[in-house]
Amino acid sequence: MNAQEKQATEKPKDPNAPVFEFVTEVIDYGKISLNADGVRTFKFKNVGKSPLVINDIKSSCGCTVPKKPAGPILPGDSGEIEVKYDTNRPGGFSKSITVASNADEPVKMLQIKGIVLKE
Repeated sequence: MNAQEKQATEKPKDPNAPVFEFVTEVIDYGKISLNADGVRTFKFKNVGKSPLVINDIKSSCGCTVPKKPAGPILPGDSGEIEVKYDTNRPGGFSKSITVASNADEPVKMLQIKGIVLKE
């Protein structure tokens, strides 16, 4: 099946659905100190035509705690997903955050990465 055939068989997207527009989908902590502040924020805007509701956010490990917005993000409004990485483990890290919502792309993957330096 070529790309055109595959596209023709996929369900068409709802033109009125909410749409995520992230400033970035990857946050690189770079090199950070052991026990440094591990809080970072993914900023986004709803560029769709209906309210965006985030149903669930999960991380790939217990060392990463994501926090979802409390209510719906109206069309044209901005929101934030706060992520706290536990910086008490030295070494490199790469963790994924899965965002489930009512957006045109119902499952969105975000990533954090970096290196926690030894003392």
